[in-house]
Amino acid sequence: MASTQLGSTLAKSLFGQVGPLGMVLLRVGLSAVVLVAWCRPRWRGHSPQDYRLLVAFGLSLAVMNALFYCAIARIPIGVAVALEFSGPLTVALLHSRRWLDGLWVALAAVGIVLLSPVNTPALDTLGVVLALLAGVAWGAYIVLSARMGRAFRGGEGLALSMVVGALLLLPVGVLAEGRALLSPNILLLGLGVALLASTLPYSLEMTALRRMPVNVFGVLMSLEPAIASVISFLWLKEALTPVMMVAIGLVMVAAAGVSLTQPPQKVI
Repeated sequence: MASTQLGSTLAKSLFGQVGPLGMVLLRVGLSAVVLVAWCRPRWRGHSPQDYRLLVAFGLSLAVMNALFYCAIARIPIGVAVALEFSGPLTVALLHSRRWLDGLWVALAAVGIVLLSPVNTPALDTLGVVLALLAGVAWGAYIVLSARMGRAFRGGEGLALSMVVGALLLLPVGVLAEGRALLSPNILLLGLGVALLASTLPYSLEMTALRRMPVNVFGVLMSLEPAIASVISFLWLKEALTPVMMVAIGLVMVAAAGVSLTQPPQKVI
């Protein structure tokens, strides 16, 4: 989580040189290069259904990252991360028939309402909307990720989907930033963003999930909005109002509650 948020903070610090769409292209594109070199995935031998799933997963990955970067260009990173958690919480609600999960989602909804521009005028309306849409894309990413794990072995599916996502983002990023993306300094910093925000955290997550129950992992992941807020405050001086901190706290409690009350599971 610290690696992911360091990557997001580094990316935001560069928005004055390369906008969010150019930066997300560098993040996904350079991550694709690293993962393909590391995993050496098979490009052939998959069923047509697997290729369709691959395209859908790559699309969700590209949209999720693009919307999130466009959101943090307008609102604090910690707030954007908290709003983005609406996606996983909605997925949990849709896949559960327990009233307790509905209670956690309702608690998160209160936090999200507190973060709306109506209650927090300091927040940019479009930034809030983009973060919530990123949450929708994250929810789709989670659903498709489970299917990808069954269709592709190891990190093969992630590497291939990164390539798909990079190809989808290529025209958008080039149109937005053009030759600025070819600057050696920007490429080097973009590689840092890719390693911090994608390559390293994905590898650490897979290792962690082999060693701890999924619900424990989920409880720990609920700390991410707080980690994002602390890192962005220390690096970018993004201060939060008391209302924002209470709202983020409600979302964190809801995320932890959903994970903690799930039946014990383990991913090997």
